[in-house]
Amino acid sequence: MAEKLHDWSSRGRSDDSVVFLAELTQQFASSLDVDKTLKNAIDRVVDYLSAEAASIFLLEEAGSVLICRECVGPVDVKGLRLEPDQGIVGQAVSRNESLIVRDAAKNSSFAAEVDEKTGFITRSVLCVPLSVSGTCIGALELLNKRDGDGLFDMNDLQLATTVASASALAIRNARLALDLLEQERVRKELELARQIQRSLLPTPQGDQFPVHGLNIPAHEVSGDFFDFMRLSDGRVYFTLADVSGKGMNAALLMAKATSLLRCLAKTAGDSGSLLSHVNRELCDTSTMGMFVTIIAGYLSSDGRTVEIANGGHPPALLRRSDGSFEEFPAGAPPLGVLSEVEFPSSRFELGSGAMYLYTDGVSESEAPDGSRLESSGLKQVLESVTTTRASERLSALVKKWDALGYEAHDDITLLLLEKPV
Repeated sequence: MAEKLHDWSSRGRSDDSVVFLAELTQQFASSLDVDKTLKNAIDRVVDYLSAEAASIFLLEEAGSVLICRECVGPVDVKGLRLEPDQGIVGQAVSRNESLIVRDAAKNSSFAAEVDEKTGFITRSVLCVPLSVSGTCIGALELLNKRDGDGLFDMNDLQLATTVASASALAIRNARLALDLLEQERVRKELELARQIQRSLLPTPQGDQFPVHGLNIPAHEVSGDFFDFMRLSDGRVYFTLADVSGKGMNAALLMAKATSLLRCLAKTAGDSGSLLSHVNRELCDTSTMGMFVTIIAGYLSSDGRTVEIANGGHPPALLRRSDGSFEEFPAGAPPLGVLSEVEFPSSRFELGSGAMYLYTDGVSESEAPDGSRLESSGLKQVLESVTTTRASERLSALVKKWDALGYEAHDDITLLLLEKPV
């Protein structure tokens, strides 16, 4: 790099170069198609600088590999993969500096194996990094000058560097635009998923129905769900569950589990056999180690007796009319963990009391001092809303612990069973 820079005008190319760069920059600005832009750019650069071949390498796969995204010349190396520091291209990228190699065969960094595989003979190389704000994203490489002494000079380097800067900016802008489009697509898909999820939740039935539910997603889609419905024999089926994980995978498993439960609940003899059937199905088809913690049960047609099964879920809370609480902890692991497992059920009188089911988004809500609500705190907050009508009590409960400063970091889902007055 000891050569002195020459003005393009000394070669009679100043005006042509300005026009060339202006046209190329305009083309970059008018297209968000990275591949099309790179193809057009490399064709023009090769022609303008009288190179025999050229290629554009970009750092991809989190910067772990250089991939040839576009090339021109007698040999097609598009898709060629190099280590980030391999060859002259890798050296230019790793150092983020331009290189002129006048005799490739004598350069220790030259990746001769590429010529050996392709049959191409590389004599001279001009390689400039594609950099934006000091960050290198790839490199432009030109091979074998076709005119003059067959060697690239500093004037070529100056022009190639300008082209590389414009190319890097165009690539960065195109990627940002594509990222925004992808984010918008994902946002729309998540919104659709949210709408579908909300449609799967049962509609409120008013104070004369014995079951009430509330779901507040922490994100666009929820891994929690609840359901209830009156069966043909007069009983009321109900469930509340929490799918492990977040995002779309949890939402899909939630939709599947909801559908299975609703279908099988109509014919299952009790909550234990219901969970056993659903568990076997999820074990056969569930992936990525996902599972479902769940409480499912039936309320007798007269609203007096409750029968439930708990698979790995926080305990159900029964508040009796005298203000005492009884907990019904899990008697089996979550659904989707072990295919052959029994789910024992519990039967008890609801009487004039109320049963509350909740997900861990409730119990793990944190106070300003870092302490969690837990079931003990939930019981205390419940005492302050026991006189609120059943259809409004769950919302009042959430407002109460919000007022106390508790903050939830997960979905909040609650279910209330209480015989109508």
